[in-house]
Amino acid sequence: MLENLLTLGGNMNVTFRQLRLLEAVARNSSFTRASEELHLTQPAVSTQIRQLEEEVGMSLFEQMGKKIYLTEAGKEMYAFSRSIAQQFRYIESVLDDMKGVRRGSLSLSVTSTGKYFAPYLLAEFLKLHPGTQIQMEVANRQGLVAELQENIPDLAIMGTPPENMDLTAHAFMQNPLVIIARVDHPLVASARIPLSRLGEENFILREHGSGTRNAVEQFFGERGVKLNALMEMSKNEAIKHAVMAGLGLGIVSMHTLEFELALNRVAILSVEGFPIMKEWYLVHRSSKRLSPVAQAFSEFVLNEAGRIITLPQQQPAIPARRRVTRS
Repeated sequence: MLENLLTLGGNMNVTFRQLRLLEAVARNSSFTRASEELHLTQPAVSTQIRQLEEEVGMSLFEQMGKKIYLTEAGKEMYAFSRSIAQQFRYIESVLDDMKGVRRGSLSLSVTSTGKYFAPYLLAEFLKLHPGTQIQMEVANRQGLVAELQENIPDLAIMGTPPENMDLTAHAFMQNPLVIIARVDHPLVASARIPLSRLGEENFILREHGSGTRNAVEQFFGERGVKLNALMEMSKNEAIKHAVMAGLGLGIVSMHTLEFELALNRVAILSVEGFPIMKEWYLVHRSSKRLSPVAQAFSEFVLNEAGRIITLPQQQPAIPARRRVTRS
């Protein structure tokens, strides 16, 4: 499909196919994974990339050990080929939609907290659009913002969108941030714990720059309360395990707690002013033309997320037993 030559700089001719292969290899950092994704043999992919390098007159990849990396020329070609690949996905979706096929591909990026519910949205969406191909990337807030700046995903699911970018953002679901403790922590039995009391506790918090950390710092800063950040962690799972180990209190999205609450591994504290009520947003670059599939997913999320995603419920607290090692 669309094998016409693309003339660059007057004398350099490359094919759309070669650019598409370059995009796949660079994105996967692997000839093998790219060939599997495109249903081609690895030698076929390697041959096309080698022909592209000959046409460009420079190496596009370099290998160090078992890993491959883009050269400077490769990075420039990758940026160009990525734009071409996005246009391919769009036109294929448009043509399929016109034929009534109702299929296509969707590139979705979600924050590390959003990964706890995004698969459930995708599962329900695929029931309505079974031919859709989904590529879901998980990144922290900083990484997701970088992807939006590069116009990589069709859509992104995140907390409060950055204000310094031209984005279209729609809130679709609440995101309650709660304070969690080990189930045998003394504060578990208390109600309406004053914020000033939290100054006596150690906290395990998300890294600076994360959406959760930004919300926590704003909330406590406005109230003049300083938290003792014993540890910083970049993963919600690490924070929950640290809390279960008794290292301190944590602040996480309630969406991350389904299994821990069901298994009575952590307890949500009753704290003055909590939960901090944030919202989840579906985001894309304002200049991006959404494909029919992306548009369908956007409408689906905005209309159905509240029905599909429910918050986990806290179980009656049962004190945890500490392990005792006997010699």
